[in-house]
Amino acid sequence: MNKLFFRLLIVLMSLSLIGIILVQGYLFNTSLVNNEEQFKFHVKQVLGNVSEKLSKQEAYTFFERYNRLKDSIGKIPQKSDFLEFGYFQRDNRTNQTIVYSSSITSEDYGINSSFFDKYNDSISIKSFTSKRKTKVYNDNVDNSGLRKMTSPELTIEKTGKPDVLKEAEFELFYKEIAAQKPIQERLNFEQLNKLLSQELKNYGVNTPFEFSVYSNGLATKIKSEYFSYNKENTYNIPIFIDNEGNNKYQLLLQFPQKKKYLISELVGIGILAIIFTLVIVVAYASALSQLIKQRQISEIKTDFINNMTHEFKTPIATINLALDAIKSPKVIEDKEKIFRYLQMIKDENKRMHAQVENVLRISKLEKRELEINKETHDIHEVIEDAIEHVSLIVEDREGVITTHFDAKRSSVLLNDVHFTNILVNVLDNAIKYSVESPVIEVSTENVKDFVIIKIKDNGIGMSKAAQKRIFEKFYREHTGDLHNVKGHGLGLAYVKTIVEDHNGQIFVESEKGKGSIFIIKVPLIN
Repeated sequence: MNKLFFRLLIVLMSLSLIGIILVQGYLFNTSLVNNEEQFKFHVKQVLGNVSEKLSKQEAYTFFERYNRLKDSIGKIPQKSDFLEFGYFQRDNRTNQTIVYSSSITSEDYGINSSFFDKYNDSISIKSFTSKRKTKVYNDNVDNSGLRKMTSPELTIEKTGKPDVLKEAEFELFYKEIAAQKPIQERLNFEQLNKLLSQELKNYGVNTPFEFSVYSNGLATKIKSEYFSYNKENTYNIPIFIDNEGNNKYQLLLQFPQKKKYLISELVGIGILAIIFTLVIVVAYASALSQLIKQRQISEIKTDFINNMTHEFKTPIATINLALDAIKSPKVIEDKEKIFRYLQMIKDENKRMHAQVENVLRISKLEKRELEINKETHDIHEVIEDAIEHVSLIVEDREGVITTHFDAKRSSVLLNDVHFTNILVNVLDNAIKYSVESPVIEVSTENVKDFVIIKIKDNGIGMSKAAQKRIFEKFYREHTGDLHNVKGHGLGLAYVKTIVEDHNGQIFVESEKGKGSIFIIKVPLIN
């Protein structure tokens, strides 16, 4: 994949992810604002309903007292008609005339003001009565509606209070009386608390609230215990408006946990949004990781093919040269040279076979197809066997391997062939990556129920980044000017797989230019 295209793809994916997160945040914030507006609307509805119900309850109380008072008065009220009207309807076919008339009568009651807790001498209460009369005549009536007969054929009379006047007459006098009373006599804490609780429940506002009644901007005794005025979380409405439209009292309603309540309303959708966003983030991170990994694998495979080509190219060239030499007439009769060239062919063939076997071994290990039978062995004997395999190479490089077997317990369940191979692999790396004569130190010790094997070298060491990836398949750190180190990055991957198959662990400690220490931890047999 082209580097520029790869970087562009990562930038576009990152911008898309950031955009999705920002959109989620915007939608959540918008929902929160909408919830707040809806909450505000419901609270205003609640306050309006409570204010209306308070007025109606007070009016009902006065109305009951008013009726009882009026019924108890023994004197006849003074009556006066102050409005009368009428009209007639004439049917020419039947000579029948119908006359309608209506009048309103005022009844004045003079009542002592002490009944309503007022201190004036008296109070006048008016009651209005409506009278409706229908008369039917069977002969003519002139245009003025005056009848010509002494009496109508049919008369229907009805009396009663007109609803509009009834409400108007009561509202005028009860508000005038109520306005003179203190708020504690018009309203009590339990009544207000009950009304607010019921209305808030009806509108689905389930959050703690505090309330207070203010008189001309000053707090009254009617308030909840923890009420404290806060402009952001407090709503108000006038109550007990008088006949002139003035409002002396304000009902204040406060929600201390308003923010928490509004957010809790969005918890469900918020959690879903977070989960989906996390899924997208994880998917993005996974996709990005896979892209980077695939790109690295592509590069590593290219290096691997180049390394394998180089590893095979030299043996093949050597074999071809040996075969050409054998065919030479001068060599074909020299048995010593023929055996020498045949040995070279055999060694190079063995070398190629070892490379192929290494690749196949790793493949089988990954597929769990490689059978590893374990038996009880002394770890020290296995280590000495591995050292014996590389001793000639060490001597050829004029190096030295020293051992410090401090482990008192050394019986381990393992496969001696594979375990010897991994030790040889680590020792071989220690030799290859030593610029000078290799100095290798192998030590063992017991830690709890484990035996710890440490292989220390004086090689070129490795960077922190390389230490994290050294056990990955195909990985090889660039060795700068050290071009004589051959390999294909499979050795340590094989080592790690075998160690883990023995229920062990392998670590590396290294510093650039100061060598490395490979630490293998294997469980002992109890």
